[in-house]
Amino acid sequence: MSDVRVIIQRDSEREERVVTTGTTAADLFPGERTVVAARVDGTLKDLAYQPADGEQIEPVEISSEDGLNILRHSTAHVMAQAVQEIFPEAKLGIGPPIRDGFYYDFDVAEPFTPEDLKRIEKKMQEIQKRGQRFSRRVTNDADAREELAEEPYKLELIGLKGNAAEAAEGADAEVGGGELTIYDNLDAKTGELCWKDLCRGPHLPTTRTIPAFKLMRSAAAYWRGSEKNKQLQRIYGTAWPSKDELKAHLEFLAEAEKRDHRKLGAELDLFSFPDQLGSGLAVFHPKGGVVRKEMEQYSRRRHEEAGYEFVNTPHISKEQLFETSGHLPNYGDVMFPPLEFDGQNYRLKAMNCPMHNLIFDARGRSYRELPLRLFEFGTVYRYEKSGVVHGLTRARGFTQDDSHIYCTKEQMADELDSLLTFVLDLLRDYGLSDFELELSTRDPESDKFIGSDQVWEEATAALQEAADKQGLPLVPDPGGAAFYGPKISVQARDAIGRSWQMSTIQVDFNQPERFGLEYTAADGSKQQPVMIHRALFGSIERFFAVLLEHYAGAFPAWLAPVQALGIPVGDAHVPYLEEFAAEARTKGLRVEVDSSSDRMQKKIRNAQRAKVPFMVIVGDDDMNAGSVSFRYRDGSQENGIPRTEAIAKILDAVERRVQV
Repeated sequence: MSDVRVIIQRDSEREERVVTTGTTAADLFPGERTVVAARVDGTLKDLAYQPADGEQIEPVEISSEDGLNILRHSTAHVMAQAVQEIFPEAKLGIGPPIRDGFYYDFDVAEPFTPEDLKRIEKKMQEIQKRGQRFSRRVTNDADAREELAEEPYKLELIGLKGNAAEAAEGADAEVGGGELTIYDNLDAKTGELCWKDLCRGPHLPTTRTIPAFKLMRSAAAYWRGSEKNKQLQRIYGTAWPSKDELKAHLEFLAEAEKRDHRKLGAELDLFSFPDQLGSGLAVFHPKGGVVRKEMEQYSRRRHEEAGYEFVNTPHISKEQLFETSGHLPNYGDVMFPPLEFDGQNYRLKAMNCPMHNLIFDARGRSYRELPLRLFEFGTVYRYEKSGVVHGLTRARGFTQDDSHIYCTKEQMADELDSLLTFVLDLLRDYGLSDFELELSTRDPESDKFIGSDQVWEEATAALQEAADKQGLPLVPDPGGAAFYGPKISVQARDAIGRSWQMSTIQVDFNQPERFGLEYTAADGSKQQPVMIHRALFGSIERFFAVLLEHYAGAFPAWLAPVQALGIPVGDAHVPYLEEFAAEARTKGLRVEVDSSSDRMQKKIRNAQRAKVPFMVIVGDDDMNAGSVSFRYRDGSQENGIPRTEAIAKILDAVERRVQV
């Protein structure tokens, strides 16, 4: 046997090792049970891979991002095998790893039931215990078509091959642009074929190395994400490196479910999605309207203090406007179809910036007016696919707190610096404080981006400089920019650690050019302004949902629909509480009195379910002493507070925007 020289790379440590030909990646890491794959010269490989001379090998731990993806994709294969053992007629779709789990699509006669999922999970446990080997096998198109003749969706992926990743989400886990491979599940003892699937890999060594998994739910999903295609049945699952991590994840999901804004919106009577309106279109009820009004009013006041000017634009315009802006050719797939009248096509507004450009261009502008900061609560409409519409966080009609800033190139750096500081400070005022920034840049290989390399480099450098000054983690997002310019996205973590994309700041040299925007410079020449796009909330609806989940419905007093609720011990105490409420309302507080016939304890329970910050309880002692008692959301109580002091306490909590 000849010798092979390999380089073992662990973080910054390099070790050169000489091994015999036929040594596998697994042999290089004996006894390291957490190593599930290898990265060979930058490419992920199974542990069964035999390194060639001079190759650099890096172990892939199961808890790493790549390791988790391999674990979850392997578990998806086990699930698909279990489904076909129980439902032999089931046809296979796509089964990729996703964030925190995996899914697999199936063409079956009837939708899966909860009982079916229990049977499938039990069968998966059996397969896991058998310790079947995942074995990679290279094939070609003709042989793969013959082997998978009974799997029509796999045949379609083979036909797409190099374009599969673009044609179907998750397809890159099955078919790449290079060689075609099939993974066989082989019996641990006999080597007999148990199941197979078209797949790029890599996979775990055996099914026994899957530590912990659980099936979560099933749902309908269109093949390749298109409503024109057949509807398949998708099963979602999750898999983790240990049972403890699985348990922690399930507990996290239970907490997230309690905080689901759609559930809380119904329970707290905040908003709804009437079928008569259509998917993704919400109506806000009076209590939700109060929260939204407070959000908007505070934002409006802060913007006024920061020198913004408020504008309003219509919900519809001639189609040509979005041709000029570049949105229609680059963004038309999420715009509603045209409406034809007066011999012209009109479009529902999908973004506010083209109309703000018209405001800038309505008259001549001088350098003395810059920076010009335009702001609008502008409602827009986007034709999101039904499969991605999700409550208030992904809607078809929503209102953006949209601003567009026009400045000189010389002003751009300072404007971005102050703008990012303004954005982060305002988000902190709403109770979010754990941030990281994401810098999305142009993909030089893509033709979707407009504008010269020079202006992109200039804009990207200015954003980078502004981000660096904040002292926050900065995550690169290559290729993630908007088609007209780079952007910074503010990612905020909520109370249970989930990351939400909030504000975006985008530098745009292109729209001013497309619209021919100009200002008169100090020397009398005509110059093109820089345009900065900024949505602070993203949309009011989405930000409402994020705050609702962040606070689990228990808004701080300044945002709460009802800030204090009077609860009388008996009917005789109602007039006293009405006087207290009337006095509090003169101070601008939202105070109500529960004068229903319910018993006091039920009134307290109702107030707790409504998540009212202050329950104001009054009995004989309080009434005789001219005081009230506070009961808080956590059940604690503060007794004998003079009325004036009680109102002052509520006012203080509102003015300081603190949680109680």
